[in-house]
Amino acid sequence: MSNSFVRTAILAPEPPPPGEKGMAAWIRRNLLATPKDIVLTVLALLFVGWALLHAIDWLFVQAVWSGPDRTFCATAVQGGIQPDGWNGACWAFVNAKFDQFIFGRYPLDERWRPTLVGILFVLLLVPMLIPSAPRKGVNALLLFGVLPIVSFFLLYGGFGLEVVETPLWGGLLVTLVLSFVGIAVSFPLGIILALGRRSQMPVIRTVCIVFIEVVRGVPLITVLFMASVMLPLFLPAGWTVDKLLRAIIGVSIFASAYMAEVIRGGLQAIPKGQFEGADSLGLGYWQKMRLVIMPQAIKLVIPGIVNTFIGMFKDTSLVSIISMFDLLGIVRLNFVDPNWATAVTPLTGLIFAGFAFWLFCFGMSRYSAFVERHLDTGHKR
Repeated sequence: MSNSFVRTAILAPEPPPPGEKGMAAWIRRNLLATPKDIVLTVLALLFVGWALLHAIDWLFVQAVWSGPDRTFCATAVQGGIQPDGWNGACWAFVNAKFDQFIFGRYPLDERWRPTLVGILFVLLLVPMLIPSAPRKGVNALLLFGVLPIVSFFLLYGGFGLEVVETPLWGGLLVTLVLSFVGIAVSFPLGIILALGRRSQMPVIRTVCIVFIEVVRGVPLITVLFMASVMLPLFLPAGWTVDKLLRAIIGVSIFASAYMAEVIRGGLQAIPKGQFEGADSLGLGYWQKMRLVIMPQAIKLVIPGIVNTFIGMFKDTSLVSIISMFDLLGIVRLNFVDPNWATAVTPLTGLIFAGFAFWLFCFGMSRYSAFVERHLDTGHKR
């Protein structure tokens, strides 16, 4: 018997008892297999418990939940007084600024308009996300065709509604507008760029390659600066482009370049026989792509597509560098409010913004996993 075999036999985890299954077997095999694993597991549990207790104490037990100004967060802790910085989270700050975090500086009397847009968006999005919901075509037309037009006039104004300039928009409203439009534009544009990069026509292929590589080779900050600062320089005198529109164009272009590479990876994974089978049926190029190739390619790269969407959703916070205030930007802007200037206010605001971003990103991730399971029929008997 070789020494390597002896060492492997000694170090191999002890298998669980024959009758042990499920979670108990997994814990025994991965966390309690050896004495070293037991020690490390106990130490890790102790550290997690210690950190969790302190986090709960700071976030909830010692937190200040209501109050009109900073004095409550700076001094009031469970009826006592502690030095500034030792207090719990200042959720009174979030409570007082919550409407501003959602709507920015949108006029108070007109905030029913973005609220209505949000309700319409949810009512159209939920049936779109349910695989068994009927009339997907009509639903998609309403969601991606009619809703953006209606939303524009509701949010901006016109037709009897008061005009609200986009510099007054902010908070979660701007984050969702940038994300939704960016996703709706970058996905089809990414498909076109991916097909163009694989085209047999040299001019189209070269243009798509140059576009993708140039956009992917620069940071999003550079794209936003170009859209905000340099784009007006190329316009005729007296012409201007709305700053929000510039940001939407920059984010959409940036995301479409990454989306194109994700889609191209799916196209390369399709077996050649699928292309030949579609050709044997007499399908044209666009019929072949629409009915045979593209559905399979998109199915293969769902994780990459959703990963791009999540990255774009988080990158919308970069628009603050061009003086637009999304959710994170409007939270940071309120840190300088002297009425709420305490040592715990910035951390509390950032935790709120981080949780809001996590909530949306986690929702997209879980829905992606659901879609993968729903479409995972290729190897089932």
